[in-house]
Amino acid sequence: MAELHPTGGYEHVTIVEPGRVAYLAGQCPVDADENVVGIGDLDAQIQQTAENCLAALEAAGAKPEHVVRSVVYVVSADSREVGATWHAFADHPDLAPAFKAASTVLGVTALGYEHQKVEVDLTARLPE
Repeated sequence: MAELHPTGGYEHVTIVEPGRVAYLAGQCPVDADENVVGIGDLDAQIQQTAENCLAALEAAGAKPEHVVRSVVYVVSADSREVGATWHAFADHPDLAPAFKAASTVLGVTALGYEHQKVEVDLTARLPE
């Protein structure tokens, strides 16, 4: 069997025991009034998106360590910027455990909100 390459901290495969699963909608850099924050400021958008991820996980009864899969979308054709964005989430002081499971990062052409640069999709196994 071929060996997989080393990762930047995530797992190639996450195996989940049967139980309840929460599929979170893509979390965006928007505030409570649905305004995109940090227009032109990727770091500010990452922070707002992380806060929204934490709030959505809490609403589902989960914590970052319950995440079994994450997907990060970045509006960029620059692989360095795309990778750096994933690492910003993986190093976030509160959300980082969510990026230790299976994870994917994608550079995309556009996202749903005008001026939106980043979005995060999480799946969590809920604690019993």
